[in-house]
Amino acid sequence: MRRALFAITGLAAGTTALVVLKGSPAATPVAAGELPAGTVAVPGESAPANRAATRPPSARPSGTPAPKASASRTPRPKPTASATTKATTSAPRRTTAAPRTTTAAPPATNRKVTGPVVTNEFGNVQVQITVSGTKIVNCVALELPSGGQSGQRSDRVDAAYSGTSGQVVQRQSASLDTVSGATYTSRSYQQSLQAALDQAR
Repeated sequence: MRRALFAITGLAAGTTALVVLKGSPAATPVAAGELPAGTVAVPGESAPANRAATRPPSARPSGTPAPKASASRTPRPKPTASATTKATTSAPRRTTAAPRTTTAAPPATNRKVTGPVVTNEFGNVQVQITVSGTKIVNCVALELPSGGQSGQRSDRVDAAYSGTSGQVVQRQSASLDTVSGATYTSRSYQQSLQAALDQAR
């Protein structure tokens, strides 16, 4: 009799609890995997998974470092070959010309050299030459025998030897041809000329 009473009482209590759970919104069964094991659902509160879903994006757990913003770097354009060529060719080139050193030969100066007086049986003979460097450019007779046939012989000797186009300038020496008919005057002329050449050297 007691057992039947306990069974009836327990059945009534279980039915009442079932009705209460079905009528409450929190009594709705939670999908498997939403609540961790051992967690009891409290009416008016949502599951931890729902809290994580409804958390605003700005809220983050304490101790979690904020994501670093990546700085965007714009690559610098590389200089092209044409730009480099323009930069090198546009600059003017400066060249320093080496000074030219020209050694000009000093101008030759003319000098006159006078030979000694040479005396023969017809008179005296003396010759003077004009030298430029080592070259004879002119020759004159300062003194020759004069008068009569001696004067005529002297004129022929002077015409053959003296002047800028005479034998002295042409041969540049005292080796002259003897004038015919004026042997003594010709030799005296050559002797005075040779002495002048010796002084010029």
